Amino acid sequence: MFAICSHFCTLLTTPAQPCHLRAMPKKRLLLEFGRGSSLRRQDYTQAAHRALQDALWHNSINLAKLFGFPKESMLIDVEIGVQDPQSVDLDALKKIFPYGQVTIKAVKGGLDIPRNDGGNPTVSAIAAIAVSFDMEPAP
Repeated sequence: MFAICSHFCTLLTTPAQPCHLRAMPKKRLLLEFGRGSSLRRQDYTQAAHRALQDALWHNSINLAKLFGFPKESMLIDVEIGVQDPQSVDLDALKKIFPYGQVTIKAVKGGLDIPRNDGGNPTVSAIAAIAVSFDMEPAP
């Protein structure tokens, strides 16, 4: 049995100690990976978008429902690896997620593969999505 906080305090509040005053550990329950590419335009955001879709489409686990939590309480941490992290539009990527508290960061990674014709390199992005909840065993 688990309990939740993070602005859903009515689920745990007791007269002795309201739950929003207790520190609750963040527990990662799911980690998924995906890969995406931009073949000709050297579009790092598009490659990252495709990597996120690839990761999301690999599973159909509804963790919030499984544990009885509101979907909005999902803590979604995303890391995108591309060769030019500053070129990724993080706000555009957040729109992929319909709910949850999303944090996205872009880091140096992925690949830029040169093309034989001298055009823009093919961009390959790697995405890691971690889904967590603020949880603790119920007393």
